[in-house]
Amino acid sequence: MASNELTILKKIELAKQGDQSAFNFILNFFWNDIYGFLLKRTQNESDAEDITIETFAKAFDKIETFDDHYSFKTWITTISKNIHIDLIRKRDAKTSDFEEVQEQSHQVPDEALSPEDLLISEQNLATLLTNIKKLKPHYQEVIQLRFFNELTYKEIAEKTLQPIGNVKVKLLRAKKLLAEIIQNNQ
Repeated sequence: MASNELTILKKIELAKQGDQSAFNFILNFFWNDIYGFLLKRTQNESDAEDITIETFAKAFDKIETFDDHYSFKTWITTISKNIHIDLIRKRDAKTSDFEEVQEQSHQVPDEALSPEDLLISEQNLATLLTNIKKLKPHYQEVIQLRFFNELTYKEIAEKTLQPIGNVKVKLLRAKKLLAEIIQNNQ
């Protein structure tokens, strides 16, 4: 067994025990594979990202059911494929979903600083807010709710009408992307 496989299996075992850093490692290690797989299937970046988030949320909720005699990548790819199939079925069943997605796609995020942002005198906070605005709107929202409004995961899930697992994955991903933006600006 390769060293990489052993590391992954160790991280999976830690994740089964609730180790947050192991979840983060797994998310970062497999994100590009799952996102790329879904991007090819959906031909839509937004759908691919949403399904990827849902995939990791579901995988993390059910990680104790993973059998390490099999490949984790195959297991999580199968989850993503099933979620995508379910999404297609739901869209076929509800034509109103298409109209809602189309309406949302026309909403462009406002990247201009709000009046509240302009009143903030501390340079670091202003810079942080500017960097947060470079994130996609759904990442901005979870960052805002968690770190500025200080809501719990459960409260964020209720406010955004999403499963708590999706909220956790979005926050992990948002923090990683924000860290990359900050590092690239230095």
